[in-house]
Amino acid sequence: MTAHPSAAWPVPVGVAPDVLAQIQADFSRDWQRLADDARAGRLEPPTDKRFASEAWRRSPHHLAMAHAYLLSARAMQRMVDAAGVSEPLRDRLRFSIMQWLDAIAPSNFLALNPDAQESIVASAGKALDAGLSNLLDDVRKGRITQTDESQFEIGVNVAVTPGQVVFENALFQLIQYTPSTPVVHERPLVIVPPNINKFYILDLQPANSFVRHAVDAGYTVFMMSWRNPVPADDDGVDRAQWADYLENAVLPALRVAGEITGQPQVNALGFCVGGTLLASALALAHARGERPVAALTLLTALLDFRDTGVLNVFVDETHALLRERQLGGGGLMSGRELATTFAFLRPNELVWNYVVDNYLKGRKPPAFDLLFWNADSTNLPGPFFAWYFRNTYLENNLKVPGRCAVGEVPLDLTTLDMPAYIFGSREDHIVPWTSAYASTQLLRGTQRFVLGASGHIAGVINPPAKQRRSYWTTDAQAGSRKNGNGHSALPGDPSSWLARAQEHPGSWWPDWAAWLAGHSGRKIKAPSRAGSSTYPPIEPAPGRYVKVRAT
Repeated sequence: MTAHPSAAWPVPVGVAPDVLAQIQADFSRDWQRLADDARAGRLEPPTDKRFASEAWRRSPHHLAMAHAYLLSARAMQRMVDAAGVSEPLRDRLRFSIMQWLDAIAPSNFLALNPDAQESIVASAGKALDAGLSNLLDDVRKGRITQTDESQFEIGVNVAVTPGQVVFENALFQLIQYTPSTPVVHERPLVIVPPNINKFYILDLQPANSFVRHAVDAGYTVFMMSWRNPVPADDDGVDRAQWADYLENAVLPALRVAGEITGQPQVNALGFCVGGTLLASALALAHARGERPVAALTLLTALLDFRDTGVLNVFVDETHALLRERQLGGGGLMSGRELATTFAFLRPNELVWNYVVDNYLKGRKPPAFDLLFWNADSTNLPGPFFAWYFRNTYLENNLKVPGRCAVGEVPLDLTTLDMPAYIFGSREDHIVPWTSAYASTQLLRGTQRFVLGASGHIAGVINPPAKQRRSYWTTDAQAGSRKNGNGHSALPGDPSSWLARAQEHPGSWWPDWAAWLAGHSGRKIKAPSRAGSSTYPPIEPAPGRYVKVRAT
């Protein structure tokens, strides 16, 4: 070990001299302790899983380098925390530092990673050859392979719940799933998935399919399958606006499901961006005096975009203007670009671990249905994306009554007074659970808020049979959720709600199904066929649209 390098540090702008001196003193002390332990052979592998294997333990020099890297990383993070800058700028500094530090980790380089070196020696060089082959394959794909994609095929072993496409237009197909019970609730359920992803995240394989669970619980389920526009399309879909998605997609899906089942109202569920689209479409319907939905479910959805978590580092006027100039008049927002952005929100989990395993160690990633879905990205019409970025993430206009409009019709989310089930995931980095909770202060009906463990996807896709994770509720939610002014009786501060919430082991799915049963009417004989004379089946589920790959 050499002398510590703190003397060569540039002085960070905005860090108070006394704070900087303390950081440097702590760094010097810890550096000296590290050097002493390295000389004495007392170093243990760090708890960081990048350096936890036996290969690091067996190589003292590499182990010391790993500790030095982590020590330097902590010092840099402390300097960012201490910088006298605005909180938005601090968040951007944290994000930038995280990207740089994660990228330069010794584990990412063959010459510095003893685990990768041992795998090459143990395989007599085959691991190196396989790693280069994996790298070239991914260069041709233009993305990092996260799972063995050859093991999955849409409609064969993912998205396999039986059903029929009963309606389609330029923006979406509507799937009606085949009942699995002799009787069903008379009021159907229409699911609006995010249009930035494929719908089959909710219908992966039978054991973890939310759709199958809902069908088995006795619901007639309809699913929107979004069109995945590609550059070769010549029907103008690349010019679709936010208003088009409300007028020509969400509202028609609700109407068609109601007509097929003979119900004046349906129940509806929106997931992520699908929840934002659904709530906006219902505000539009209410402004016209229409009430197509009896009960509303929102899963990890944003209506109030005041706090968008780590995604806020990408949000500013410059970015909005750039996207409006690039895409406002037409064109496609690339699904690959969106996927890359989301991957680098958690680079160690979604980028660098695959670089190490796939390229340095020459391994093929195992088959994992969720990661197969994650790689199946979706393009978006440019005008839709440009409007959405400005009016939600940048200006938070959607939550303000009347600030957004479709044609001459202003939207007001506070007119949504149907019963609502609102779900947030506690470790969600895309939709912070406190922001999902904020919807309780906009909606005006009776409400049940449920908090699930884990993140944006794993928190939602949590089948009961696996007996995994947990969820939180408050007992008082079973009753009326309005106060004297007609506003939500749930506390405005989410931490107050959490303080009195009770944790329950397992999946939240049965809780939701039981809640929905109270809003789904009587039981009737299950329909013997999908569609109707007006809406005859077009093709079997999952349909054509979901099989189109982004290019």
